[in-house]
Amino acid sequence: MTNMCMIYDSETGKVLVQDRIKSWKGITFPGGKVEKGESIVDSTIREIKEETGLTISDLELCGIVNWYNDATGDTYLVFSYRTNVFSGQWIDKTEEGSLYWVHKNDLPSLSLAEGFIERLPMFFDKAYSEGFGVWNEHRKGKITWK
Repeated sequence: MTNMCMIYDSETGKVLVQDRIKSWKGITFPGGKVEKGESIVDSTIREIKEETGLTISDLELCGIVNWYNDATGDTYLVFSYRTNVFSGQWIDKTEEGSLYWVHKNDLPSLSLAEGFIERLPMFFDKAYSEGFGVWNEHRKGKITWK
């Protein structure tokens, strides 16, 4: 189980993005793994603090991405949140990658992680609440949005 959170500034129309260099390379919203014995919301707050330096609250669930690995039988869940309530000083780089603020309208023109552009309506438009996909042995697959 993992999480991701869109942190947005209502006054500027900007969102905090991370240019990931480890896994799922490219620009996404920050997030990470849920640890054993940890709630999903608490894991999101912790991951955002670790990866951005910001303390967030008032998380709103946008949706869940549900991947099924056809080769192993594993299920991979990504709980997606958004918030405009944050405090602290953000950091511009971690071992996960660089962080910066960008206007939400500029996101489609950036070098986004594979498949991330299809998730944007979930965060911005509340267009759907679940994405479901099946991976093949090469970790390739297409998400169906509901």
